[in-house]
Amino acid sequence: MRLLTALVAMGLAASTVPLAAEEALDLGPDTKSVTIQTEDGPVEITRTMNDTQLIGGVLQPVIPVPGVQPAGELEVLAALQDENARVVDMRTMEWRVKSTIPGSIHIPYTEVSMRLDELGCSGEQGKWDCSGALDVFAFCNGPACGQSPQAIRAMVREGFPAEKIHYYRGGMQDWLVLGLTTVENLF
Repeated sequence: MRLLTALVAMGLAASTVPLAAEEALDLGPDTKSVTIQTEDGPVEITRTMNDTQLIGGVLQPVIPVPGVQPAGELEVLAALQDENARVVDMRTMEWRVKSTIPGSIHIPYTEVSMRLDELGCSGEQGKWDCSGALDVFAFCNGPACGQSPQAIRAMVREGFPAEKIHYYRGGMQDWLVLGLTTVENLF
């Protein structure tokens, strides 16, 4: 009993108040966990929300459409200095005003199929000629954000060449975690 009293006094005894459960997140659209066999036995891989994630969502593939090229931070930095490339923030306005990559342009994922003229195409929705397409570096909120992949699928469906699209899957989540400069309140 003295040991329990001492542990309580030091705050080391188990609390009877339940701790807040971590929010469980899906790995993919239909996947909550993956169990693998290791030399020490089975291990279940799960995903929970933590302080470094901007959103919940589900993990996105590195290549959302065949032909699209994955891009990292160094490629995005080079694209920001290339007049034949556009770094495109495909998130909604509410996210862009919080912070974005300096030098990026804003075309929300819901509008990209109507605004391909800003990316080197001519014509109009449903009738685009993308023979003069610029290199596009698309990003959103990170590996679990579906906005850029949805926009990329719409671009390709409208005739934008997949090989001219570079997907920065890490997006704002990785950009922020790496301590790269951001700008705020851009409309």
